[in-house]
Amino acid sequence: MPAADLLLSNYVAVLLATIVGFILVLTALIAARLLAPYSQETGKSTTYECGMVPLRRASTNVGMRFYLYAILFVIFDVEAVFIFPWALTFVEVGQFAYWLMVAFIAILALGLGYAWKKGALQWR
Repeated sequence: MPAADLLLSNYVAVLLATIVGFILVLTALIAARLLAPYSQETGKSTTYECGMVPLRRASTNVGMRFYLYAILFVIFDVEAVFIFPWALTFVEVGQFAYWLMVAFIAILALGLGYAWKKGALQWR
């Protein structure tokens, strides 16, 4: 069996699972839209505060610092996603992959150093 056919045969199950997943999600969304009760009352769109009358608007401004923390979290979460499989196959990947990972971590360290220098990590 050629290598390309072998590679594609490994992804048939992933393709089928993706298609089935999309069908299940679409079916659930359509069924919820058709079967769920729907109300046009004005009280339906107000903010709920434990049975009390709302004190202010529900949409409050979220500070920019929270977005910075979220972005930094996502960056280092992605780093962990790349490092764990690499660490499991460290011996088999070779020296070139080692230096690529060193460069990847160095770029992330530079980004962290820049954020630290700009004061993005200080809670104010």
